[in-house]
Amino acid sequence: MTDPLPNVHVRAEVLTQALPHMQRYDQEIVVIKYGGHAMGDPAAAEDFAEDIVLLEQSGLKPIVVHGGGPQIGRMLNRLGIQSEFKGGLRVTDEATVEVVEMVLAGSINKQIVGWISAEGGRAIGLCGKDGNMVRAKRATRTMRDPETDTETEIDLGLVGEPDHVERGVLDAVLKAELIPVLAPVAYGPDGKTYNVNADTFAGAIAGALRAKRLLLLTDVPGVLDKDKNLIPELSVEDCRRLIADGTITAGMIPKVETCIYALEQGVEAVVILDGKVPHAALLELFTDYGAGTLIRRG
Repeated sequence: MTDPLPNVHVRAEVLTQALPHMQRYDQEIVVIKYGGHAMGDPAAAEDFAEDIVLLEQSGLKPIVVHGGGPQIGRMLNRLGIQSEFKGGLRVTDEATVEVVEMVLAGSINKQIVGWISAEGGRAIGLCGKDGNMVRAKRATRTMRDPETDTETEIDLGLVGEPDHVERGVLDAVLKAELIPVLAPVAYGPDGKTYNVNADTFAGAIAGALRAKRLLLLTDVPGVLDKDKNLIPELSVEDCRRLIADGTITAGMIPKVETCIYALEQGVEAVVILDGKVPHAALLELFTDYGAGTLIRRG
């Protein structure tokens, strides 16, 4: 018969290691962007919900911001609505934004609230439009024509960027000991609904609340070097250098730019990590080793 005590001792050692980290984050705000393909895996979704509840019960104040690109794409296909991407963002017309809001602020948002509730948490689903929490401005992007070496502005339609965050709404929710689950949809100055990139939305929320940490859960381990090895820690200066020399490319560039923005707004540190890793948030926050790329101001 196998002696169970060594396993018990290992578990006790893990708890001992976690204690100083729990004390470090006690009553601190941690914004977690949840998205990518991990959202479609039931086991990963359960792990994520367990993590959020444990964080809240350990004294942290977690705020969840979620995406939903694959789900939006599937719904658009079902409805026969054509969709295209420019500059890494979905071009959003009136018909598309209705689907975006339905999927993000409706089905996905309430699904995540349900997962957290099933694990014993008290979550509340909101979007940027609720209480005018987030006001958006029209996003602008340019594309370079390699033949003429000129830049032209891309019309993305109803795609927005956060322009202002009313933190009083979130302060009230956190004071009531609820876990906010936020969909990245917001009103613009013209009264129209805007589709906001979830990373950018999470960065604006974290910056406005001066969060202790912003965690961006993605589909990759973190920022990789040119040999595809994980870079465990970077400064803002390092990030800018790696973008300039082509190490950081494609979709990782806007993620890193969001990290830099959040740091400039007062977030202590930002982490890009793989959301497919079981309990990635706990590994990052409550162990000595972390689980992705940590980015600091300097």
